[in-house]
Amino acid sequence: MNFMSLIFFLFVIGTALIYFLAPDKVKWVVLLIASYIFFWSVSGMLLFVHIAAVVITFITGRTIAKVYEEGDRRVREITKNNPDMSKEELKPLKKSQRKASEKKAKGVMILGVVLVLLILVLLKYHSFFGSLLELIGVNAPKLSLLLPIGISFYTLQAIGYMVDVYRKNHDADDNLFKFALFMSFFPQIVQGPFARYSKLAHQLYEPHHYDYDRVTKGAQLMIWGLIKKLVVADRMITAVITIFDNYQEYSGPMIFIGGAMACIQMYADFSGGIDIARGVAQILGIELDENFRQPFFATSVDVFWRRWHISLGAWMRDYIFYSLTLSKSFANITKKTQKVIGQNLAKKLPAVIAIFIVFLLVGIWHGSNLKYLAYGVWNGIFVSSGMLLDDFYKKTKTGLRINQETFSWRVFQIVRTFVIISLGELFSAAKDLPEAFKLFSMLPKRCWDFSFLMDGTLTKLGIDRANSVVLVLFLVLMFVVDIAHEKGIPLRDSIARQNIVFRWMLYIGAIIAVLIFGIWGPGYDSAGFIYEQF
Repeated sequence: MNFMSLIFFLFVIGTALIYFLAPDKVKWVVLLIASYIFFWSVSGMLLFVHIAAVVITFITGRTIAKVYEEGDRRVREITKNNPDMSKEELKPLKKSQRKASEKKAKGVMILGVVLVLLILVLLKYHSFFGSLLELIGVNAPKLSLLLPIGISFYTLQAIGYMVDVYRKNHDADDNLFKFALFMSFFPQIVQGPFARYSKLAHQLYEPHHYDYDRVTKGAQLMIWGLIKKLVVADRMITAVITIFDNYQEYSGPMIFIGGAMACIQMYADFSGGIDIARGVAQILGIELDENFRQPFFATSVDVFWRRWHISLGAWMRDYIFYSLTLSKSFANITKKTQKVIGQNLAKKLPAVIAIFIVFLLVGIWHGSNLKYLAYGVWNGIFVSSGMLLDDFYKKTKTGLRINQETFSWRVFQIVRTFVIISLGELFSAAKDLPEAFKLFSMLPKRCWDFSFLMDGTLTKLGIDRANSVVLVLFLVLMFVVDIAHEKGIPLRDSIARQNIVFRWMLYIGAIIAVLIFGIWGPGYDSAGFIYEQF
């Protein structure tokens, strides 16, 4: 069962009907059973790998909570056993006990994080480490291991939960089965978005009832996701595959176009899947976080990553970036370097190093291949250098008397950012790192050749004239919708205010568009979501 199958939509309808009809006390149980049925249908016996991660995370959370409870009990005993001591005298004793509890809780948290990461590393990154060993001349055994669906997503979600319990951002869950629902909610498990326990858990446990407006809005989001995936992404993937499977035959500009198309195709694929997930959740009364915010309107690589895969960026910021920049070792970087590079640059250096490390991890998270590490380095260079050279850029723009408020300057920034991101996409599109370097080396090849602008280019890329027209029309539609969202126009609310006849004409028209123009049908296996493999 996958998001693109008829059985999935029947499954969603059946789950929703049972959920709304079930007594309030067991509604969460319906979601738990549905989630594990879905997980089993996709990953089979690998469900038990997921269950192992759930149990480890739950036990870690409860153990941390017990450590803090025991520490609080001992603090109370200190007060009770020393009635003659003043508050000032008791203060260091209490502080010492709290520090001891925190240290013990930190040890438990680290152990839990290591255990769930170990599962991920063994299953997903064995080939990555094998590639690193081969670089130094060590032959590593080649293994082919299957992955549970969404393992990278639920692993980071588990780590976030354990760290938050350690930081006392929320209490540890005391119900294993309810916690299992948080870790396996079926619309979200495929490719996110990442959810914080404090935002999602209570929504899953609380009962929700049928609401016509909410259900129709959720259905709208699902249909829009299907259009992005089936009409745009699965049609565009043909051209992307054609270019990168035969890149030796194309000019440099055409290879760049391939990177740009791959970037747009991934956006339609990934955001389409997220829309379906958020739509299903909304039907059930659960709001998942937004994961995209018109990334192609970003004016810098930094802003692009704040608009693209927002939940991953927020996770990296809260659990990696802040942990590094607030650590003592990173604080010492400023002290040790300010005499050499100046106080201004020295203050920025810890954040610059931390953001570069974050993007290395983002690259590694994307896959067990050195090309993804290079992808992280590519983006890390642009974001970290932007932070480091910010003052220089400001002075340069002032010196050149650039009016940063003009439309033309914003367009320039958007185009520049899209070019950088599209070039970075060559790393992801290549089969491996050596091929990625070949793609970059071929960019100057016949750089004067713009024949791809001539009529028939898409036909040469495996998309006939009729499908080319459909693709262009729906790309324009996506662009218009993103413009509306960028301007803050709530399209779904606007549709909901329209006459019921017009609304249903629009809904039916959208469904017909998916049925007629979607790439699916007998003998066709819809391409899996790109981020499903992560």
